Amino acid sequence: MFLREALVKLDYPEKLQNLLLTPRREMSVELVVQMDDGQIEVYNAYRVQHNNARGPYKGGLRYHPQVDLDDVRSLASLMTWKTAVMDIPYGGAKGGVTVDPRKLSERELEKMTRKLVVAIKEIIGTYEDIPAPDMNTDAKVMAWFFDEYSKYKGFSPGVVTGKPVYLHGSLGREAATGRGTTFAIRELLKAMHMGKIADQKYVIQGFGNVGAWAAQLLWEAGGKVVAISDVAGAVHNEQGLDIGALRKHVAGGKPLAEFGGGAAIPKQDILLHPCDVLIPAAIGGVIGPEEAKKLQCKVVVEAANGPTTPEGDAALRDRGITVLPDIYTNGGGVTVSFFEWVQNLQNFKWEEDDVNRKLDRKMTDAFAALWAVHKEMNVPLRTAAFVVALQRVTRAEVHRGFD
Repeated sequence: MFLREALVKLDYPEKLQNLLLTPRREMSVELVVQMDDGQIEVYNAYRVQHNNARGPYKGGLRYHPQVDLDDVRSLASLMTWKTAVMDIPYGGAKGGVTVDPRKLSERELEKMTRKLVVAIKEIIGTYEDIPAPDMNTDAKVMAWFFDEYSKYKGFSPGVVTGKPVYLHGSLGREAATGRGTTFAIRELLKAMHMGKIADQKYVIQGFGNVGAWAAQLLWEAGGKVVAISDVAGAVHNEQGLDIGALRKHVAGGKPLAEFGGGAAIPKQDILLHPCDVLIPAAIGGVIGPEEAKKLQCKVVVEAANGPTTPEGDAALRDRGITVLPDIYTNGGGVTVSFFEWVQNLQNFKWEEDDVNRKLDRKMTDAFAALWAVHKEMNVPLRTAAFVVALQRVTRAEVHRGFD
């Protein structure tokens, strides 16, 4: 729906719309894996390459029991627009295996990953398609991927991103999405004349990688994080939580809700907690029309993928609550993935300060482009982001030609 709205604004002809919406390639494979107990299991795996007009295909690889082709197809499309909004020279792709990784031993998981590499190795590559971590995949999985691919194609650290720092990964990658979210908030507050990060109260749903880093960096900048939740509970302190102490508490294996520097609240109430900036940083679809009517915030900053439903988005528009869309807000991750790829091509590691400074520049420039469209066309920021992305991909398609 969101993309269609932008296409209507641009008044693209139907044939051009079809070109932009249709994936270039879809691959389905079956991975036959012998388990530790000698049994044979077969897992379905997919890789969808949506568009490469602006550069090699780029997108994560997820392991989840609900992965299917439709899911991977829509996520591949989203990557095309995300890389275009961030103005990094990639296209969009996505991959996945229909598996519950919690039920596999580490050895079985490694076997399955290596089987996947063998199955799709002819359509991926450093200049062709570059996978990355996604749901239930991490730096260790990327290391296996890089190693297996290199057996067939020679030393190829640039074939995946999100690798361990000591194995051709990039400094700054772990904090990239949370740091990018912080830069995005800074730019939005500036554009809306709301003041600085330190002038606001924040509520964050989700205390995983993205939520924890966003909380840490907002706190370090003087922001008051008044409530945070994770999958098990929530905690609040109207004077502001001590995020450094909270992260140590959680890292020690203790429940977030038992943190001594705040009081526990029901986790389902987190989105409705009064604040200036609400940051959903957990799962998708959490802000529907009913939730949208009850939010007590000025701004929603989507650090998670798809936290707001189309109906919820419409309700927020009716209430005049600004939404900074996920397609831009969480673009820090893919941006630093790009930086990692560039370092692999150079065979040279950048300092972390260099990575963070370049990320700041990318987030700032990307915001300026979507804010300009938001003002010029009088459309919501989400629509503006898709307009920017569509224009950039279309320009590349047209100038490369169709023959």
